[in-house]
Amino acid sequence: MMREYKVYRIENGTVIDHIPHWNSLKVLDLLGLRQCHDLVTLGIGLDSKDMGRKDLVKVENRELSEEEMDKLALVAPQATINLIRNSERTSKHKVRVPDHIRGLVRCPNSGCITRHEYVPTRFDTISRDPLELRCYYCNVQFRSDELELL
Repeated sequence: MMREYKVYRIENGTVIDHIPHWNSLKVLDLLGLRQCHDLVTLGIGLDSKDMGRKDLVKVENRELSEEEMDKLALVAPQATINLIRNSERTSKHKVRVPDHIRGLVRCPNSGCITRHEYVPTRFDTISRDPLELRCYYCNVQFRSDELELL
């Protein structure tokens, strides 16, 4: 049974839709929204035809940077970003995990040089579904459930 949702409209800002269920809390931390002074609206466990359940985050007066969208793609690879201006959606696009990731996540290999010396992390995307990355320095491959964001 599909329900009607009543969520505040925002005049200007960003709506992040199609976040995997319960990952909206990761999105809050990832984007530093717990310290935000503008309106932040969360929808958790909303019905979705494609996903079963999904989350949604609305942030008033905020547009995401390219780096924030790259980070978002790591925790919500099927998310869509809607830019709102004057209460109208002006653009909509899907996030995409970049082919190469620099400095956004930590290598899970405790023996990797990036864990012991000041070396910026670098990863290559091996697969997007499911998400798999490979460390440039130690060649360790890992999946999204092992991600540790910086």
